[in-house]
Amino acid sequence: MKPSIHPDYQKVVFMDTNSGFTFLTGSTKTSNETIEWEDGNTYPLLKVEISSDTHPFYTGVQKFTDKGGRVDRFLEKYKMKKSE
Repeated sequence: MKPSIHPDYQKVVFMDTNSGFTFLTGSTKTSNETIEWEDGNTYPLLKVEISSDTHPFYTGVQKFTDKGGRVDRFLEKYKMKKSE
C-alpha cells in the first residue's frame, strides 16, 4: 500500500436508530458523535436507519413504518375522498 493515501481505519459503533441495536466494528467513516462502549472505551458513533436487527431478510418479518401507501398520501395531499 502507498503511504498517506488511505483513510484511517478505526473501531466505530453503529447504532440502528429504529431499534437501538448497536455493534462495534471497524470502518473508515468518522463522526462527531461518540459513545462509551461496553469495554469502557469511547468510539465514534454512526447512526443507520436499518441493520441486521431490523432488516426483513435477517428478521423474517416485514415492518412498515411509513404512513400509508402512495394513493393514501396523494388523497390526503389534495384533500380528496377515497371512492369505493
